[in-house]
Amino acid sequence: MTMADDTEAVELDFAADEQERARRSAVIRHPLASFFHLFFRVVAIVAYLLCDWISKNFASCFVLIITLLSFDFWSVKNVTGRLLVGLRWWNQIDEDGRSLWVFEAKKTSRGNNTGTEAEARIFWLGLIICPLIWTFFFFTSLFSLKIKWLSLVVASISLQVANLYGYLRCKAVGQDGQPPDSRSFTGQHLLQRPDIIYGIL
Repeated sequence: MTMADDTEAVELDFAADEQERARRSAVIRHPLASFFHLFFRVVAIVAYLLCDWISKNFASCFVLIITLLSFDFWSVKNVTGRLLVGLRWWNQIDEDGRSLWVFEAKKTSRGNNTGTEAEARIFWLGLIICPLIWTFFFFTSLFSLKIKWLSLVVASISLQVANLYGYLRCKAVGQDGQPPDSRSFTGQHLLQRPDIIYGIL
């Protein structure tokens, strides 16, 4: 009994794999996107820390910080997520008037325009660390009874966490190969799949 030997038809392109690995671990391919991914959120945190010293007017501080975080929300959701990690999410209304959330992950292929590993690290660390900082500000405002600052911090956390949640959903789509059911995706899904979070860092 003879078995067909298909090994001759298989070509292993190790050089292309090495080039792809070198390209992915290269420095920053999208410097402007990487800069603005961190710029607005870092400036908002610095403005929050220095607001009492710079201006005693709470309203101007509130407007400045919320404006910075709104710019951050838009740029991360619409630009840096797509360029740095190949993920995007949005909301659309169908013909029946129902609101549908769409989460997409770009398939990684040789020569595509997604970012490098360094850019992915910048993206995920910025996306995860900043909400943690705002959560720390929440507890400091709560325990020092600065109620008006508490409202600012809650608004800041909600803007930051919305993007984090959306991109974790996109990451789950990319790893599972199919979108998870939007009604059943909760923190429990993340606990069942810790590789979604740990794989990013």
